[in-house]
Amino acid sequence: MKLSNTPSNLSELPIYRKALEIFALSQNISVYLNHDLSTLREDGSEDQNIYFSGDIVQQSVSLAPEIMNAELERHSERKYKHIASLKRLTNLLYKNSYRLERSNSNGKDFLPVLRRELKKFKKLQSSWMLTL
Repeated sequence: MKLSNTPSNLSELPIYRKALEIFALSQNISVYLNHDLSTLREDGSEDQNIYFSGDIVQQSVSLAPEIMNAELERHSERKYKHIASLKRLTNLLYKNSYRLERSNSNGKDFLPVLRRELKKFKKLQSSWMLTL
């Protein structure tokens, strides 16, 4: 995922590249999980975990734009709003990955991989925030 109006130096930031990796990973995990979770149960109800698989994609797709917005923002107050949003999204991704791990799918084995990447992302996030 390359944003059309992304400054060239932004794509060199490790945190930005890691955000794109997390998005791709989340998307692949979601596709894999959806195959198992989209079938109806015997009683005709749907598996509620299918919504969490969409949530991880929605949250991960927002990581890179938040980084870009924080980098481009001139006012520190607004910059910190983007940083807070980035932290919130990361925490939600963690929470939803744990929820999905309890699902009835073979794809749940990939969720620890996502959490490892999120842990790396959080470390990058800490050092990146010091540069803003």
